[in-house]
Amino acid sequence: MRRLALFLGAAASLLAAGPVFAGPVTLKANPVDEDGRVTLGDLFDGAGSAANVVVASRAGPSVVFDAGQLQAAALRSGLQWDNPRNLGRVVVRASMASPVVATASPGTPTAARPGATAEILTYARNIATGDIIQPEDVVWTTVQAHLATTGGPRDAEQAIGLSAKRPLRAGAAVASRDLASPQVIARNDMVEVAYEVGGVRLTVTGRATRSAAIGEPVTVLNTTSSKTIDAIATGPGRAIAGPAAQSARANALLASR
Repeated sequence: MRRLALFLGAAASLLAAGPVFAGPVTLKANPVDEDGRVTLGDLFDGAGSAANVVVASRAGPSVVFDAGQLQAAALRSGLQWDNPRNLGRVVVRASMASPVVATASPGTPTAARPGATAEILTYARNIATGDIIQPEDVVWTTVQAHLATTGGPRDAEQAIGLSAKRPLRAGAAVASRDLASPQVIARNDMVEVAYEVGGVRLTVTGRATRSAAIGEPVTVLNTTSSKTIDAIATGPGRAIAGPAAQSARANALLASR
């Protein structure tokens, strides 16, 4: 009887300490929240008793999670999300049924009536030139409507993953003109250029004469023949030339919109 009592006591202690086994959950296809409090139930199907656990507050139209941090937060509440699609980030947006707040939409010009406010995207820390914007680097901030500037992204996801063109200070409004696609090829990098036509693929390696982001033109010097090749950057140390180059550039422009 004493052993049974000790066993039951130990089991009770483990249960009180938190979830021992993690139940599998599935990320919702389009996570939304209705009141600015983002819960595990807003994010996952099958959250069960952990559905009401709040993991973030949404001040603007969306909130962005780093997938790894979200995975850890779910696990702390006994939920196992395997991230089968290897997502880098997860975006939760305001539900269409969310209460209407007397503020202007981010980036939308507003009459500067007394007391009017607007939500704008700002930097949470000082950003150095070349830094890649991460989900935790931007936050929605409420300002007086007359201080809200145009030209800022309407969604945090439009800024995340881009590179800073210049130093940016914490608290400053995010402006599209200050950000660009990150460079994947630097000047003097060795680049493999592929030429594809009619099902035939040829490659040559040369030295980049300029830096480029994905979808940008890059001239590559063939160090053997001393001839230059006009190509389009497709990834770190990679570019494509010939008929497929324009398609690669068009696809990159479409993805950036």
